Amino acid sequence: MTSLRKIFLLVLACNCLHVFAQDNLSKQRYKVALIDLMLLKRQKLGALQLTKDIGADGVEIDMGGLGNRPTFENSLLIDSVRQQFLNKAKELSLQIPSLGMTGYYAQSFCQREQFIQSIQDCIETMKLMNVKVAFLPLGVQCDLVKKPELRDSVVSRLKIAGKMAEKAKVVIGIETALDAKGELALLKDVNSPAIKSYFNFSNAIKNGRDLNKELETLGKKYIVQIHCTDDDGVWLQNDPKINMLEVKRTLDKMGWSGWLVIERSRDAKEPRNVKKNFGANTAYVKSIFQNIPAN
Repeated sequence: MTSLRKIFLLVLACNCLHVFAQDNLSKQRYKVALIDLMLLKRQKLGALQLTKDIGADGVEIDMGGLGNRPTFENSLLIDSVRQQFLNKAKELSLQIPSLGMTGYYAQSFCQREQFIQSIQDCIETMKLMNVKVAFLPLGVQCDLVKKPELRDSVVSRLKIAGKMAEKAKVVIGIETALDAKGELALLKDVNSPAIKSYFNFSNAIKNGRDLNKELETLGKKYIVQIHCTDDDGVWLQNDPKINMLEVKRTLDKMGWSGWLVIERSRDAKEPRNVKKNFGANTAYVKSIFQNIPAN
């Protein structure tokens, strides 16, 4: 066999493996992702390889810091940088299910003078990367439980963001401090198919609400993605506050499918051991939702 033929067969085999991996992933009802920010690799290419090493199906990439600037510190709008991420994701058979606007955890989406450019930059990045979901936390400054007087501002701004997202055929998933009933009412007031809930298990748990009833209240239509996580302390498999099998039964019954994105649930003894913490949580979530035995 000639060297050229050997190279050809090797390339063909690699392509076949890539197609098989993508096809197998596409058949999964539930997919498991990590977050580059929580992997301590915010908008760094190494987050993709680390995600692959850990065993997740994809990684949410952050838009970068925000601070008091009009928009994010986002290098993904640079063609050469963005292409590196897209090429690496393809090489590793990983998906990028969403982009995170986590700068709004601390900054005020509902009160800052400038917000449109940041939303537009995120949507433009989504279009260029073929990513269909963005994560927008309303954060501490737009906490509608503690500051209900800000509700009108939140609704009006989400209506603007919703129109922008609708035009681009993407969805912005919001995280609020409201219970499911309150969040559902908020989404109905915004009245945009491009604004949905990015549901976080920990919001229900830490406020003493029934996680499964909260999921059912919001329903399949209004949940675009899920942060499959609790506050830090113990791994998900050791967390007495989440019955993950019951959660799966609830989501199955609802007919929901999509991305379960692991955010926290790090062991308090080793909070910065990224590979160990997220490796354990990924293996556990896959064992429940994808029936893949944990090692």
